[in-house]
Amino acid sequence: MNRRLVTSLIYFLLVLGAVVVLTPLAWMISTSLKEEGQVFLFPPRLIPDPVVWRNYPEALTVLPFKIYFQNSAIVSLSAIVGAVLSSSLVAFSFARLRWQGRDWMFLLVLATMMLPGQVTIIPQFLIFRSLGWLDTLLPLIVPYWGAGAFFVFLLRQFFMTIPGELDDAALIDGCSHLGIYWRIILPLSKPALAAVAIFTFQWSWNDFFHALVFLSSRENWTVALGLAAYRNTFGTTWNLLMAASVASILPLVLVFFFAQRYFIQGVVFTGLKG
Repeated sequence: MNRRLVTSLIYFLLVLGAVVVLTPLAWMISTSLKEEGQVFLFPPRLIPDPVVWRNYPEALTVLPFKIYFQNSAIVSLSAIVGAVLSSSLVAFSFARLRWQGRDWMFLLVLATMMLPGQVTIIPQFLIFRSLGWLDTLLPLIVPYWGAGAFFVFLLRQFFMTIPGELDDAALIDGCSHLGIYWRIILPLSKPALAAVAIFTFQWSWNDFFHALVFLSSRENWTVALGLAAYRNTFGTTWNLLMAASVASILPLVLVFFFAQRYFIQGVVFTGLKG
């Protein structure tokens, strides 16, 4: 098999994979612009006729999505700050400091990645109930301030690529370990920090499970719960649901679009690429 045939086969498989991945997104956007009676026509029409733009303002005003977007933004931004600061501090300790039991403790942290999130939901619920935090946004924010194992691993791998001579020079100049972390390590780690920020934003913005468990009042709902509210006992208005879904993913698309360079660099430098 010559090289040109292999290359053509690779491109064909890549295009086929892209079509498979993008088809649900195309269907969602197409449905968001259709009238309700055209959603399940057979054969299906990918291009809506007519294009119903009013689905978007109608979908976002049937329920108070302005409040839901505001709550999701508060949760996501607070989670990003907490995840970046706490995870980078712990990763700095594992990567740049020497202390007894460091490697064993790092293995223990990695072992927690094996636990599914559902395992800890009952202890979390009991703790937050005792603190009086139920039906507030705090249970969705505070866990991100506890240095997630995946982010610690990702940042530690990146910090270890920074030359140790920088630390030695800073110590000779009288800089403390905290000063090295803040003035040297963080400025040199923007790609990895951006990757952590994007992952955190994606997970916290799309988090439906924890919002469903901890939130009960409609004024505290996030976007994920607002989308679920479209599905009621009288059926689902699919065109409006898809319009609200498209609007809900726009912040994710914009964040990835503007930060993709840092995100890709961070993933590559930390060795997480496929």
